[in-house]
Amino acid sequence: MCGIVGYVGKKNALPILLEGIKHLEYRGYDSSGLVIGVHSNLKNTDIFFDKSVGKVSNLEAKVKKSIRPKLNKITKFNSQIGICHSRWATHGIPSEENAHPHFDCNKEIYIVHNGIIENYAVLKAELIKSGHKFSSETDSEVIAHLIEEEKKKLKGRVRIEKAVKNALQKIKGTYGLAIFDVNEPEKLIAARNFSPLLIGIGKGEYFLASDATAILKRTRKVVYLEDNDLAVLTPRGYKIVGLFKRASKRTPQIIDWNMEKMKKGEFAHFMLKEIYEQPESISDSIRGRIDYKNNKPVLGGLQLIKKDLKNIKRVIISGMGTAYYAGLLTKDYIEELAKISAVAEPASEFHHRKQIYSKDSDLFLCFSQSGETADTLSALCDAKSHGVLSLGIVNVVGSSISRTTDAGVYQHIGPEIGVASTKAFTSQVVIGALLAVLLGLEHKTLFSHEAKSILDEIKKLPLKIGKILEDSDKIKQVANNFQKYNNFLFLGRKYNFPTALEGALKLKEVSYVHAEGMSSGEMKHGPIAMIDSTFPCIMIIPKDSVYEKNISNAEEIKARSGPIIAIATEGDNTINKISNETIFIPKTLEIFTPILATVVLQLFAYHFAVARGCDVDKPRNLAKSVTVE
Repeated sequence: MCGIVGYVGKKNALPILLEGIKHLEYRGYDSSGLVIGVHSNLKNTDIFFDKSVGKVSNLEAKVKKSIRPKLNKITKFNSQIGICHSRWATHGIPSEENAHPHFDCNKEIYIVHNGIIENYAVLKAELIKSGHKFSSETDSEVIAHLIEEEKKKLKGRVRIEKAVKNALQKIKGTYGLAIFDVNEPEKLIAARNFSPLLIGIGKGEYFLASDATAILKRTRKVVYLEDNDLAVLTPRGYKIVGLFKRASKRTPQIIDWNMEKMKKGEFAHFMLKEIYEQPESISDSIRGRIDYKNNKPVLGGLQLIKKDLKNIKRVIISGMGTAYYAGLLTKDYIEELAKISAVAEPASEFHHRKQIYSKDSDLFLCFSQSGETADTLSALCDAKSHGVLSLGIVNVVGSSISRTTDAGVYQHIGPEIGVASTKAFTSQVVIGALLAVLLGLEHKTLFSHEAKSILDEIKKLPLKIGKILEDSDKIKQVANNFQKYNNFLFLGRKYNFPTALEGALKLKEVSYVHAEGMSSGEMKHGPIAMIDSTFPCIMIIPKDSVYEKNISNAEEIKARSGPIIAIATEGDNTINKISNETIFIPKTLEIFTPILATVVLQLFAYHFAVARGCDVDKPRNLAKSVTVE
């Protein structure tokens, strides 16, 4: 959710921190702040500290006026260190007081925190009794004061990591933490529990980040922290110790993302760029994963558990938001192609109910672009605790979900910077289709020629998406024609019911208008009461097995003066007689109409939001990766 960047080395930390936190602004942009320690030959450690409400550019402007002139006067460095944070508010409104970093009573211990401290109220009350004074409404500030209190209790020369370790053993909740003590100015402390954090390894310098995108310009060599890790970083190296037991050995990994993927290039927004990247991202997701000679998917990440797939009798699918809708489509694919019972449920509800598992025949499948979604990770851990075989479809190599599942498939689409997911969704759906074909072949419910038809069509999807992108101006015109409407109903049936949900979500996320997605058949069971000339419907109505039923629903809307935007198949000569506007998609197999229709809906949401003056890359109240429950 929030963004963390830390640095220790011999370079000027300030530009490194600001550069990194800009790359993480999509994770939270209510407020931001930083603290820098400069240990000079001329004086003791100097602390430069500032916070700002709003986007990182506001912090940068403040720093330019306050910190940078002071730094320019200090010339002989032998140490440089700092931590920085961008916030997505949980406890306390966005304000400078609530922005991170937070500090202890003596302003010697500084912390930045992602996560939620569940027992902060109890801890805060105890600390206040001990004389601590708090300056914010956040749960995070408790951590700094608790470390200070634990440090007081220790005798002799105290190492900050010991005080941190003792403090964290009293905390209940989730955290990704970076900690700086001015009394140990060459040392950064990091700790993780259920909130992502990684160490970047450079030459004589080390980085902390909650997301690899923050440090890719500086290094691609990283070590991912695991739950209950505590790490100590200095310019000479790093070590990872356990909070409760010895930490396992870690092998650094190399991130293969291209920095160019993190730039907008010629596009006005990341969201538009990532919509246009979908022909490439789908090609990347399927590259090397289809054996066209033998008509079968080749999912290397599943090789170790391939034999277990033959015993699967039920697939349990979970995710949140857009990832959940990809799961809904995958559920339909698995039932249709593999004839295996499948259920899909939002992860936030999944792990709050008593689940009935069969560890010998169930498969738990989760979707998450970041691989760090807290609700999804909790659902995954619940399934694993019951011995259920687990798979993940994620984009980020080394993420928590990818490390927790028994096996999985990486999307290989590069970073997705826009908060509203676009290319990640279509990639997940395509990989879900490959998995369904694989299960169908393993369970002998799918003939080779049927698999060939599906796999051949997957190969054609990038070209067909490209054709839709060529019609972007037409879609923009439709969006402009409807930009003054404040309510929308998205309707679809069968495979396109999840498409309707995803289309409504996209419009809500980036333009803040009221939008609902539902099954076309559900409309007349209540929602049709809303329909009038001020309430347009966006209908996904391709030429498929439920086309006639969708046409009937469209007639019902038209009879009540409801404006209709139809997404239909090329060559449909009927739909224009009913709809007010029609956007055509190329012909494809019925199961892949959602992918093509979704691209149209993404473009509509984008152009609609831009026409209304919304910041589509940084929608209000949203963050890219939700790492708190």
